[in-house]
Order: sequence, then structure tokens, then C-alpha cells
Amino acid sequence: MSSKDQIDLSRLPRHIAIIMDGNGRWAKKQGLARMFGHRQGVETVHNITVAATKLGVEYLTLYTFSTENWNRPKEEVDALMTLLVDTIAKETPTLMNNNVRLQTIGDLSRLPDGARAKFLQCIDQTSRNTGLTMVLALSYSARWEITNAVQQAVAMAQAGQLRAEEVDEQMVSSLMTTREIPDPDLLIRTSGEYRISNFLLWQLAYSELYFTDCLWPEFTEEELYKAIVDYQKRERRFGKTSEQLK
Repeated sequence: MSSKDQIDLSRLPRHIAIIMDGNGRWAKKQGLARMFGHRQGVETVHNITVAATKLGVEYLTLYTFSTENWNRPKEEVDALMTLLVDTIAKETPTLMNNNVRLQTIGDLSRLPDGARAKFLQCIDQTSRNTGLTMVLALSYSARWEITNAVQQAVAMAQAGQLRAEEVDEQMVSSLMTTREIPDPDLLIRTSGEYRISNFLLWQLAYSELYFTDCLWPEFTEEELYKAIVDYQKRERRFGKTSEQLK
């Protein structure tokens, strides 16, 4: 029996975030260059996005390219940028057919002009879609995001638009790049690593964490269903006792 049959559709995680790890290691296992792993990882993104859409998940955030990834060899970075642009061009019709809206978070100013233009074009083209919102974290790091939020708050204070007593969690959240997105209910990380790796540090405060040894190119729809089933077995207390939730 598929794990899909065990999912309670009335208790789906509203927002799933994924750290897609293991493309390079998957390629190495096959005796292939790292880029083959990234290309296979793109196929996994397609499959998981379609599966999440069919289930009724509202938000899917994918850690696509971190600020630290800029430190990789230039040849790999250039190839990744080309792959991202080609994928967006290829997948835009699929996003439209599945009523998926694309958004991005991160420092897009660091992207090559052509890549940034292509992403903005796809964002505009899918902006009226009302199904799953797919958020790509591009040139993103949580420390960059938090630092950027602090800078905004300081600038507002210097301009006389913000007083210290007005700074609360809601106000800080409003300065994040994810201000229009609910916090993740479930974080999935593939490849057997047990780290958050500078991803959504503010937003993951109460998320359920799910780690799997599966390398990202091997992560199938069934693996997604297993993660959701595991999530639904947990009691989310948000600091309360079990008795208070009854």
C-alpha cells in the first residue's frame, strides 16, 4: 500500500520546505559529473511539485541556491545558472497547466541579468495562478535575510518611523522576504545530513523536521508521502501541553 493512502488530507502541512541535498553525491555514485546530478535533481523538483499540487499543499519552498553556493567553482556556478534559466523556460507551461504560482526569496541582485529577467518573467506570468505557490530560495541565506531585516529596522528608526517598543515578532516577520508566506509546517532534508544549513532560521522556529538518507535525485513522490505521514503522527504543541490541545 502506498503511503499516500495513509495521508489525512484534512491535516496536510500547509507549507512544506525542502533542503534538496545530494545531487553531486548521486552523480558520483553513478560515475558521472556533478552537473548530471543537478539535471536529475531538476526532474525530482518537477515530480515533487506535481505531487504536492495534486495533494493540495499550499506552499512549497525549495532551497535552490544558497549564498554560500557562489563560492563553488565558477564553471559549476555558471552551469547551474544556465540550468536554472533553461528549467524555468521549460517548466513555465507546466506551472501554468497545474495552476502553480512561482515566487522567489533571496538576493536576486547577485543573479546574472538574463537569469533574473527570466525568473521575473515567470513570476509575472504565473502571478494569477491560485493553486500551489512554489517558492525558490535563490542566492538565499537566513543570516543574510535577518541582517537585511535589521538594516531595514535601523533605517526606519533613523527616519523616525520606528520606536524600540514597536519592535515585536510580528514586526520582525514583516521585514523578512517571506512576509507574505506562512511559516513552514514541515522541513524535509535529503541525503542523510542533519543540519538546517542557514535556511529559514527565523521561520523554522516551530516547524517539524524530517531527515532522510535519500539523495535528492532519488527522492520520489512516495518519499514525500512518507514524510507527510510521519508529520501527521506528531503532536504540534507550540509550547503548550498535550492537555491544553484537547
